[in-house]
Amino acid sequence: MLRRHFLAGASAAAIAPLAMPRLAWAQRESVLRFVPFVDLSLLDPVATTATPTRNHAFLIFDTLYGLDSNFQPQPQMVEGHVVEDDGRRWLLTLRDGLRFHDGSAVTAKDCVASIKRWASRDSFGQALMVATDELSARDDKTIVFRLNKPFPLLPAALAKASPSMCAIMPERLAVTDAAKQVTEMVGSGPFRFLDKEHMAGARAAYARFEGYVPRQGGAPGGTAGPKVAHFERVEWTVMPDVSAASSALQAGEVDWWETPSPDLAPMLKRDRNLRVEVKDRQGLTPILRFNCIQPPFDNVALRRAVLAAVDQAEFMQAYSSDPETWHVKLGMFCPGTPMASDAGLDKLFGKTNIEAARKAVAEAGYKGEKVAFMLPMDHPVSAPIGQVGIDLFKRIGLNVDVQAVDSGTLFQRRNSREPVEKGGWSVFPSMVSGLNILDPAVTSVARGNGLKGWYGWPESPEGERLRDAWLEERDPARQKQLAEQIQLQAWQDATFIPTGQIFQPMAWRRSIDGVLDGFVKFWNVRRV
Repeated sequence: MLRRHFLAGASAAAIAPLAMPRLAWAQRESVLRFVPFVDLSLLDPVATTATPTRNHAFLIFDTLYGLDSNFQPQPQMVEGHVVEDDGRRWLLTLRDGLRFHDGSAVTAKDCVASIKRWASRDSFGQALMVATDELSARDDKTIVFRLNKPFPLLPAALAKASPSMCAIMPERLAVTDAAKQVTEMVGSGPFRFLDKEHMAGARAAYARFEGYVPRQGGAPGGTAGPKVAHFERVEWTVMPDVSAASSALQAGEVDWWETPSPDLAPMLKRDRNLRVEVKDRQGLTPILRFNCIQPPFDNVALRRAVLAAVDQAEFMQAYSSDPETWHVKLGMFCPGTPMASDAGLDKLFGKTNIEAARKAVAEAGYKGEKVAFMLPMDHPVSAPIGQVGIDLFKRIGLNVDVQAVDSGTLFQRRNSREPVEKGGWSVFPSMVSGLNILDPAVTSVARGNGLKGWYGWPESPEGERLRDAWLEERDPARQKQLAEQIQLQAWQDATFIPTGQIFQPMAWRRSIDGVLDGFVKFWNVRRV
């Protein structure tokens, strides 16, 4: 099963912008035309963890710290910091020249309000605030953290890039309840959001912010370093039909396609005018996420039975027939990073024994309750991954109700904590980036903090205890041991199923230079 088989034809709204008369050549050269892998349906990077929203947010918002190419936090909006009182007092000083898109100066008050809003939703931010007795603005340029215990990971928390970033916005917006969407997109990043040009399901547009002052010195890497906007405009055109997107890229109607279909990638590589490369070597992990507070998956024994039935290779083959584009036997943390391990993997993710799985489901006490499986048909990865999950669930005896939706509807509906009978859900496919599973500090999907956590809201006192111990530990060897224990506990909690790791190439025209490693970013990119 290949992704393109699950996608509908291109919508007229998606194709229409390409049929418009061309701009004058000089104007065309100053516009970067981009095809995202799925529609930008939600705009607020704090109220949702949707990947398109993160990519959009890094165009218009800046962060106090960024992650460099080695995933180390570096000052971004701050000039630097001073640590006092044996690590219990941090003074962060903003650099000069920071302005919001509405013309107002960025102040420490804006940053304090933004940090508090982000931290109320983000896993790492919550840990930071537990260690914080007081967060305040001493003056317009100085942010003060008064801690109840040392928290050396403070810059790393504020530099977090995925799934949510600590987006700095004006205080008047940052005081909005984090559970509600901020609809006015005013940031201080290198591009401005053009709200009047946004058409859900079709397009989004951004203009270079002439008032942006890039950080001086160093080279751009990750989300750190100078962010120089070389294009006057960036335009996103949503094209669900992969054949149409491929044709548009080859014809030069668009410059950059975020995620070409694996079965089309070989053809694109043969085009001398294109470059097709994997830029994000941490990859993406498609997952199935359980609703742990509603039947039937409030039953941990049932979740364990389903987890034990999963063959990661079966899911990955649905994404691509090329084994070079995926990896299996994946645990809780990104392969190749310090916290990754094979703890517990010897008993998981091999060939499925359907008869044994059906028996385990029955022994778990499953009574035939309906499983509301949300399937985002427009998503190039989650659609085929979800289809394999649906087939597996049915084969092991679950009563599956397939609810085909678009990604925007899924992003909205996964907020619901209602029972299935009242519009709730039981399980949905999603993706987490390698950045989101680097270690126990940043991961959200392995948390067990109940209603404060990520969609699905599992509770795991032991998992939380182990995570707190990891955050306190400074010895790398002991951290590694704790990460292995966290992984073993995660298999017991069975709150989600990692289905493998995929490496998605990007494709762009050779007339575009400066595409950075990692997830898609729009600074440093220029036309040559």
